[in-house]
Amino acid sequence: MDEFAEITTSGRSSADPVDQRVYAWVLHHRRTAAKEAAHDLDLTDGQARAALERLVALRLVFRDADDPDTGYAVAPELAVTELAAPVEARIRAEQEELARMRGLLAGFTPYYRRGGCGAGCSGSGVQLLASLPEVRSALNRASQECTREVLACQPGGGSRVPEAMEEALGRDQALLGRGVKMRTLYHHTARFNGPSQAYVAAASLLGGEYRTAHQLFGRLIVFDRELAFVPSKDGSWGAVAVRDPSLVTYLCELFDHTWAAARPFADAADDGLEQVAQELDETIVELLAAGLKDETIARRLGMSLRTARRHIADIMQQLNAESRFQAGVAAVRAGLLTED
Repeated sequence: MDEFAEITTSGRSSADPVDQRVYAWVLHHRRTAAKEAAHDLDLTDGQARAALERLVALRLVFRDADDPDTGYAVAPELAVTELAAPVEARIRAEQEELARMRGLLAGFTPYYRRGGCGAGCSGSGVQLLASLPEVRSALNRASQECTREVLACQPGGGSRVPEAMEEALGRDQALLGRGVKMRTLYHHTARFNGPSQAYVAAASLLGGEYRTAHQLFGRLIVFDRELAFVPSKDGSWGAVAVRDPSLVTYLCELFDHTWAAARPFADAADDGLEQVAQELDETIVELLAAGLKDETIARRLGMSLRTARRHIADIMQQLNAESRFQAGVAAVRAGLLTED
């Protein structure tokens, strides 16, 4: 490790007051005698000697080769130039190596995008990303290359944790800072989730747009209406990257249709807890009447199976129904559903 590295890693981010006083003394007297400096500045010999050594290491003070007690101080700008030269040379070398690596790997990009990327590619603009690292890498790359718009549908909004929201906010800040337009759909249940409320409030100030709906079609992220990511069907952490223009256009139209019917994100309390609860009950009745299973209803509404079953039990009791068919009939009679 060279002298500059030792100095810069010593933990100090500002000049030592003793060093400053000794520097001024050398500048005025053109002397580097530790005892004389200590006497004039009311320092110990050790303090003055240590300060001089640091100043020499910083290239702020130079001693006469023939007389160690004689020397001079130079301007900080000159010291910076001398100290920075080897550091700048290393930076240039690292930048050149980075450029070489990018140039080398860039030659493989056309083959990857054309589908020649392994068994996961179908050759039709659809690629399977089997592992979570692959998904993260692809999403990060897509975020960096995105220039116009991001569409996202994020079901299950009531279960988000603060750490995940902070990480998401960092990525969104980078996109919004580049002028990328962002629209995100959440379940209504996200309005009851504190981390989600805080995240949306912060991202909205940066220009992000957020809406909620009781039912969502599933997880989706689309970049520039050219590249879409959807979950893999096996329920793993994998995903499917879609580049086929027809499929991406269809997914965007699905998003736009849901967005138009969704409502601006609002704190559940501000939006009226009674109204939110009533809308939730109406949606559950519709799904019950359609014959959907509890698991499907929970997934559609972005809530846990236990919570969904509790809502279903309450509704069945309110309608005095023993079966889902009876619940549907009772809901029509009560005006909660309309007959088709």
